[in-house]
Amino acid sequence: MKVVLLEDIGQGATAAFESMGRFTFLVRSTLVWALRAPIEWRQVLIQMQRIGVESLPVTTMTTFFTGMVLALQSGASSKHFFNEPLFVGTVVSFAMVMELGPVMTALVVSGRAGAAIAAELGTMKVTEQIDALYTLGTDPIRYLVIPRVLAFLLVLPLLTVLSDFSGIIGGWVVSSVKLDIPAGVYAADIFGNMEIRHFMHGFLKTFVFAGIISFISCFKGITTTGGAEGVGKSTTAAVVLSMVAVLIMDYFVTAILSAVGIT
Repeated sequence: MKVVLLEDIGQGATAAFESMGRFTFLVRSTLVWALRAPIEWRQVLIQMQRIGVESLPVTTMTTFFTGMVLALQSGASSKHFFNEPLFVGTVVSFAMVMELGPVMTALVVSGRAGAAIAAELGTMKVTEQIDALYTLGTDPIRYLVIPRVLAFLLVLPLLTVLSDFSGIIGGWVVSSVKLDIPAGVYAADIFGNMEIRHFMHGFLKTFVFAGIISFISCFKGITTTGGAEGVGKSTTAAVVLSMVAVLIMDYFVTAILSAVGIT
């Protein structure tokens, strides 16, 4: 029993390190090709439309209602302690811009666009379309991975900015309708306390999240095995790993930005 257990642990560790090595090789190859070869800008634009435009409704709707919840909860809490809703605009704007906007946008996009990328590349892998690219003399990383990574890096920050505004507007709606806070007071809370460094704190996170989601989704897609069942497993793994990685890296990026004074 102990021998079998040790064997299973060893096989699991070996598979994990092998995957880490292949992932590192993918990142390295992507960076090399991006610097050395012409970029397929047509493919980049197509992916920007798929990742950005098609994800816009669900991301803005998610953060809109998140802002509404933040305003409702912060207003209720301040009413409980101070008998009136105070600094609701400040709470909503800081929470959305610095934390919830970037993180929730990344999570939603990873579940929608990241899953689509993993499924698409996984299907190409099991149907030997990626092998056909090698036969035709085209490197799959240059033609398939780089456009998707660049598209993520370009559109996720923009989606996050729109999500921030959507959440702040959602907070304003609840503040006006439910808490009877004038729009001028809500806006004064935001502009009186928000600084550019607070916005940059959340905005810079989006580039890290974009790299994480795009590389994990592409890696899981092009390493798919096992036919249609393997495509499903790769898609699920891509979404789960992307979400977990985003939440883990959020802490480390926040700590780094705080250490350099962007907080």
